[in-house]
Amino acid sequence: MNPLTVIQDSLYFFRRNLGSIMLLCLPVVILEVLAKQALSNAMPADTSPAYELVIGLFFYPIYTAALILFLDARSRGEDVYTRDLLAMALRLWPTFAVLSAMSTLLIMFGLSLFVVPGLWVMIKLAFCEYLLVLRKLTPFMAMRESMLMTTGHFTRILVCVLSVYIPLWLLEGASLYLFPQPQSAAVSVITDSIGSFLQLFTTIVTFRLFMLISEPAHRA
Repeated sequence: MNPLTVIQDSLYFFRRNLGSIMLLCLPVVILEVLAKQALSNAMPADTSPAYELVIGLFFYPIYTAALILFLDARSRGEDVYTRDLLAMALRLWPTFAVLSAMSTLLIMFGLSLFVVPGLWVMIKLAFCEYLLVLRKLTPFMAMRESMLMTTGHFTRILVCVLSVYIPLWLLEGASLYLFPQPQSAAVSVITDSIGSFLQLFTTIVTFRLFMLISEPAHRA
């Protein structure tokens, strides 16, 4: 399981299905960005970022669950309507939101100690969303199973995740350099929407890893 091969396969899938992924996820991503911008404009400058985190926890489970269901359908050669994927994602929203809140708090706690514990938690929980959506596990059981599945694969997963996040961070820095603060509302919505949409590539990469790691277990 070469990390470079995983990235290449994921990039190939992303390019081939870009239109479908945009149609499925981008409208919800834009709604999330608009909601965060509306909150930012309505609140004082020193408002806690926790409010934006709550908005993220509302929208993130919808487009991420829909994307995971799309990836699963495509991996089995099936075509699914966008409205059906979103309907299934909405039914999963309560448990997915609980999982997102729990994992976010754990990662933030790890990052508050030092960067390394936060990275460790993030990698160990890399598969919990797929386990919840595809295997219908509870949030706690999905986190527990993800911890077990990632054992022995930590370095590979870390390399793949950082290979996606580092270019995205550089791209975000470049956008801030090209469009320094304060940005107009339109520019802010466009740049934030593009950034959030591109982060979905991480979901595709980790799904590929999830499939590769879970296949030997199913054969056994």
